[in-house]
Amino acid sequence: MTEATGTPDDTDRPTAEETNPHARTVRRLAAAMLRAAVLPGALAVLLCTVVAAFLTGMPGLLGGLIGGAVAFGSSLLTLWLMRSTADFHPMFVMVAALGGYIGKMIVLFVVVTLLRGLDFVHVDAVALTILVTVLVWTAAEVRGFRKTRTPTIAVADRS
Repeated sequence: MTEATGTPDDTDRPTAEETNPHARTVRRLAAAMLRAAVLPGALAVLLCTVVAAFLTGMPGLLGGLIGGAVAFGSSLLTLWLMRSTADFHPMFVMVAALGGYIGKMIVLFVVVTLLRGLDFVHVDAVALTILVTVLVWTAAEVRGFRKTRTPTIAVADRS
């Protein structure tokens, strides 16, 4: 309440994070996973791009860059989905995460399939860069998740 008018102001109302501890935890996990995954993911893209360029020239360089951008973008999209659904029921967050993962795999498959007909892009470099980057990113996310030491046991509601 403001002292001058006696009307409630926005500072008196609890925020969504204060009323939903699950959302706070999910957002903290997403931030930790992002911090843990960005550098290893970028190094994976760089390494794959350099190797592809060395082995196949300019098509490999383009393939590595395209594959890295797609994999990096899809990995960031997964963390965005995690943060944006944090206020929902925990089971919905899991459904959204699984749906996001399936959607990501479909998009990655479509990108590789559409690039097959292009001569100036080495499709194997795209596919391998995507694969390596997603695997490295996921392993780093798991490492970041485990370092937060957040309990992940859901106690059944007795009501």
